[in-house]
Order: sequence, then C-alpha cells, then structure tokens
Amino acid sequence: MDITELLDRKHIAPALQATDKPALLRELSQRAARAIAIDPQAILEALQAREALGSTGVGAGIAIPHARVAGLQQFFGYFVRLQRPIAFDAIDGRPVDLVVLLLSPDREDAEPLAALACISRVLRNRDNAAKIRAAANEREIVDQLGLSETSS
Repeated sequence: MDITELLDRKHIAPALQATDKPALLRELSQRAARAIAIDPQAILEALQAREALGSTGVGAGIAIPHARVAGLQQFFGYFVRLQRPIAFDAIDGRPVDLVVLLLSPDREDAEPLAALACISRVLRNRDNAAKIRAAANEREIVDQLGLSETSS
C-alpha cells in the first residue's frame, strides 16, 4: 500500500489548533464528514470507541486515530500538524503534534493494518518527521509526505 492511496494533498491541515484530544477528534470528524459525506457523529463515535480500547498515540509525537466506518467505500486519510502539541495518552507519554486520521471501510476485505503500517513508516522515520515539523508551508509538507501534484 502506498501513502497516495490513503492521503490526498487536499486533506492536509498544516497548522491546526486543538486544545485537547476530544476537541481534536471532534474537529477531525467534522473535516472528514465534509469530505466523505458521512455523519460526523458516526465518525466521532467510531473514533471514540477505538480510543477506548487504547490510545492511538504511537509515540514520538505522533498519533494515528483510526476506525472502521459504516458506509465508507474506500480508505480516507487526513493529515494534521498541530500548532501546539497536545496530550494524547500516547504510549511514550509525550504530547502529539503530527496526526493522521485514518478511516477504513467497515468490511472484511479492507486492510486497515496495511494502511496503518504505511502511515507509520512515513511518520516514524525521524528525519521525515523532523522535516514535516520544520516545514514552512503546506507545499513542503505535501512534498515530505510524498504526495504528488496529481494525487487525489
């Protein structure tokens, strides 16, 4: 699986403000709902149910909140770089500032583990993460994520 199958350059927020984890999940649900025409409350509830199983804060300032969503036909991703890191109950206890929302279809043939691994490979690379954090603008983030002009 390639990152261009999961993220679209139109779904990047290079400087999002969020006060805490619940506010961030609400905002991500709203943004996703606008893009995929699924009820934001359904998305939020799916994300909250997943977080109740254990935090999706994977460490090193990175979180990958994810959930299966009924009615979704293909994977959907949304990348966020937060203006200020927030507590996320991450595995290493560090606040997060790089977040990728990943929604997957609620069907057996969807491969959420492959999608999560793909995103993790890109963000867990320390050099990549540092360049994304230091990026001056959205274009630099797009480049660092490996999203081309034609990805959609």
